[in-house]
Amino acid sequence: MAYDAGMLRAVLYEINGRYRDARVEKVLQPAKDEIDLLLRAGGRSGRLVLNAGSGNSRISLSEKSKENPPVPPMFCMLLRKHLNGAKLICAEQIGFERVARLRFACFDEMGFPTEKMLYAEVMGKYSNLIFTDAEDKILAVLRSVDFSASRVRQVLVGMRYELPPSQDKVDPLTVDKGRFFELLAEYPAEKAADKFFSSTFLGVATSVAREIAYRTGAELIGDVPAERLWTAFDAWFKDVRENRFVPIMAIDPQGAPIEYFYAPVHFYGGAATVTQCADFAALLDAFYGTRDHAERMRQRAADISHLLTRAVNRLMRKLETQRAELSAAQDGEQYRRFGDMITANLYRLSRGMTELLATDYESDPPCEVSVTLDHRLSPSANAQRMYKLYAKSKKAREVLTEQIAAAELELSYLESVSVFLERAQSESDLVEIRDELYHAGYATRMKNYVPQKKQKLRPIHYVTSGGYRVLCGRNNTENDNLTFTVAKKGDLWFHAKGVPGSHVLLLCDGEEPPAVDYTEAAEIAAYHSKANTASVAVDYTRVKNVKKPPAAKPGYVTYKTNYTAYVEPNIHEELKADG
Repeated sequence: MAYDAGMLRAVLYEINGRYRDARVEKVLQPAKDEIDLLLRAGGRSGRLVLNAGSGNSRISLSEKSKENPPVPPMFCMLLRKHLNGAKLICAEQIGFERVARLRFACFDEMGFPTEKMLYAEVMGKYSNLIFTDAEDKILAVLRSVDFSASRVRQVLVGMRYELPPSQDKVDPLTVDKGRFFELLAEYPAEKAADKFFSSTFLGVATSVAREIAYRTGAELIGDVPAERLWTAFDAWFKDVRENRFVPIMAIDPQGAPIEYFYAPVHFYGGAATVTQCADFAALLDAFYGTRDHAERMRQRAADISHLLTRAVNRLMRKLETQRAELSAAQDGEQYRRFGDMITANLYRLSRGMTELLATDYESDPPCEVSVTLDHRLSPSANAQRMYKLYAKSKKAREVLTEQIAAAELELSYLESVSVFLERAQSESDLVEIRDELYHAGYATRMKNYVPQKKQKLRPIHYVTSGGYRVLCGRNNTENDNLTFTVAKKGDLWFHAKGVPGSHVLLLCDGEEPPAVDYTEAAEIAAYHSKANTASVAVDYTRVKNVKKPPAAKPGYVTYKTNYTAYVEPNIHEELKADG
């Protein structure tokens, strides 16, 4: 369900019931399109979320804490200046629109009491957050709208705030029975009943219109008497007018949330399970929690993703060129043969000749070949020219082979970073990956990056069925720390064969763990790798057999005396431990 005007009214009713006259303790901006206000009232603290994202726009209370960027954006800083310590007077809906106005009592720069307004426009891709003074003069805006973006309505600092353009629809909270029948008479009887409710009345989501139509038993507007349509419509919006709301979640057979509502619904039948949540904060946390986290991680990982994409594309182009040059250099052996043939036939040659027909005795069987000569050179100089071309191609093969090997190693390293980036779960994981890239030589491609202080080691920690500890690296730097700092020589080391992934340690200090512990550690290593097949080859050996070549990239190691196990990837959530 879209976050419609009815849902906004229900959420604002909950906010006012809990946090009217609450103090603003902190203003946070965990994502570029979200502001969180930490409120405190009556000894209770809460988080008010104002999200202006195109897919997750909403205003709601939340119990979920979020990581914040190290440097807050300017919009957040300005809100902190005005709202830290301010009192939330009330949160009110303007008409039956998807616009909420939060009124705050605070003090101006001279210390005199004043009011400030924060408008939250919850309108999908047109959502916005606008901060104004008591006279509605815009002080800050999350997303500026100038003349190039809209000729109808501009939202710029210094302008006076105006509501979004009104729709040609009727407010369902103020319509009476007579007006309802007039609107019904103007609507074609052969059209769908739910379309009548959603297209005629303001702030009615499609799913709400479907539920009202379902209660009437009508598919087409002419299927049932007008009285029945009015009865269902009036019953729904009477609850809205009187603030009788119930937080409802529709869940599909696989357990995933489908839609949310502010009143009980029945039109799903057996296609979904409809459950009631404790409050609207819990309802919206359950629906948006995973989606919000994924969106925040996507936004914050965008710079790393772009850096990796550019670097990989550059390496692929470089490798393609080098391989073509190496292929051409493979023909260098013929220059030596040509030089030998010219030398053997010097008595037949003279300056000014352009071609030599000679027998190539190195081919099987010997055959006649034509050797092109430079008519400007003497016969001996032509031979020397061929030997120089041979030496040049030989050196090119050696250099290109080394360069191709180095580029392939770098490409493998970048692929490993991509794997860890895909599996990053928190802002701390992203900070560590950025720092790793910085120290791996990508500093010039990371604008304005400041190296972070050394992070505390935070590997994923498991305890096997046999009681042995298993540590799994979250990135290449952590892989090196685990393998060469934390591990003892007798511990067991696991890594998916031939693909980027985590170093996994089974801490046993020379002991021989049971087979089930080996299997669990191997399954963890398979899961935390790029491998995506049902059966994954995992190499394992003692840590003493794992070495790091000089000047190698983070995470790159060589090893010997290893065994290989074939296992199914398994995250083993039941074995995870703290610390």
